[in-house]
Amino acid sequence: MADKLIIFDTTLRDGEQSPGASMTKDEKLRIARQLERLRVDVIEAGFAASSNGDFEAVQAIAHAIKDSTVCSLSRANDRDISRAAEALKGANSARIHTFIATSPLHMEKKLRMTPEQVLEQSRQAVRFARNLCADVEFSAEDGYRSELDFLARVVEAVIAEGATTINIPDTVGYGIPELYGEYIRRLREMVPNSDKAIWSVHCHNDLGMAVANSLSGVKIGGARQVECTINGLGERAGNCSLEEVVMAVKTRRDYFGLEVGIETQHIVAASRMVSQTTGFVVQPNKAVVGANAFAHASGIHQDGVLKARDTYEIMRAEDVGWSANKIVLGKLSGRNAFKQRLVDLGVQLESEADINSAFAKFKELADRKSEIFDEDILALVSEESVTHDLDQYGFVSLSQHSETGERPQATIVFTVDGKEVKSISDGNGPVDASLKAIESHVNSGAEMVLYSVNAISGSTESQGEVTVRLQNSGRVVNGVGSDPDIIVASAKAYLSALNKLHSKAERVAAQG
Repeated sequence: MADKLIIFDTTLRDGEQSPGASMTKDEKLRIARQLERLRVDVIEAGFAASSNGDFEAVQAIAHAIKDSTVCSLSRANDRDISRAAEALKGANSARIHTFIATSPLHMEKKLRMTPEQVLEQSRQAVRFARNLCADVEFSAEDGYRSELDFLARVVEAVIAEGATTINIPDTVGYGIPELYGEYIRRLREMVPNSDKAIWSVHCHNDLGMAVANSLSGVKIGGARQVECTINGLGERAGNCSLEEVVMAVKTRRDYFGLEVGIETQHIVAASRMVSQTTGFVVQPNKAVVGANAFAHASGIHQDGVLKARDTYEIMRAEDVGWSANKIVLGKLSGRNAFKQRLVDLGVQLESEADINSAFAKFKELADRKSEIFDEDILALVSEESVTHDLDQYGFVSLSQHSETGERPQATIVFTVDGKEVKSISDGNGPVDASLKAIESHVNSGAEMVLYSVNAISGSTESQGEVTVRLQNSGRVVNGVGSDPDIIVASAKAYLSALNKLHSKAERVAAQG
């Protein structure tokens, strides 16, 4: 495997730990299929033991995915590992990923275990997992802040028990590239059987160096697996960004000398899908997938690019999927054209009924705006999934009056458990009035901690995409809504967030 860099995507597990980014089973399944289309080597589908919902999501992905390895996280105990193995039954290629903390701080303060106890539990966990699955990954949580001598003993022991991948995370984003890469290199030299496993890096972005640290772990440390997420999604400042690390290795193949199997032309579609599903908007100047990633404002740059692209562009926009950003459909487009566009975008709806429902919404949208972009279709399908999964509240209609010098008023009709209700309120603006009208009937008591508006495509005719983040009793959820009318999009987003608050699925936060 010396010339191959394995891409391990944890968008559906570690990425989902972003505040409010939890996904439904169908949303996870759709993203997993897009990751398979990208030819991601390993898809970490979730943490099966954390909740019944996550178990079902891992199980569904394990049955649906054929070309990528499907992985489930587990703590280093028999119950978690058994649950992961059960969820992965029937997978074409399965991996159990078990972890335990190894830094002095975590062992003393969090685990309240001695180093010897951690060593023995690591050994037993991998032994147990290896009897259930041939492919076992072991992660030393907070590995970078662990004592080298002790961590070397742990790694040697778990490799002897059958661990096939060893992951050394920078769990809190403390690493500096040169130091982190050197740490991995020294650790590998200290472990006598280090050549019996593939070494992996998993870096967080607290200091903005997750990609740099990961690449250092590869180049200096000799790691041959990088754990990453689409858009760098993840808790706190996020994870190593898949699109950045992949394009760095491909663009600078002269330096890294490694191959990656990613079909990069599907990167932008995956980025959009994750963004619209989770409500985490991609910043315009984000590398590779940001709206400005291939834009040139400087006259000197524009002139250079027109004369020769490589004067200012080190990679082609179409190589990562920007060429797919075309107007492809309109009001005269038929069902087959719409269905084919879903296939091209990597979207697989579960049934003909779902396709018909999505097509009906597409035709309705096409009557309201003349040009339908890929982003519009992805937003439409994302909204369709949310409606199917979480339907306590549903949007019906909205009217509002706003005039300079007068207090805006909104009237909204929405469903509660299938029954229509009507609510009226005023507010500081039409959006405020609309959301207050909903809340006056629902009385959720939730606090809004984020309201964000993003244009899905680049004109005044564009759909607006709104993200609403609500917090209640320590629970944080994101709701996303899209519509050419930004006030309607806001109401849809608020109802979407309320639906997620109503869902009582419990999750156990874990960090490998």
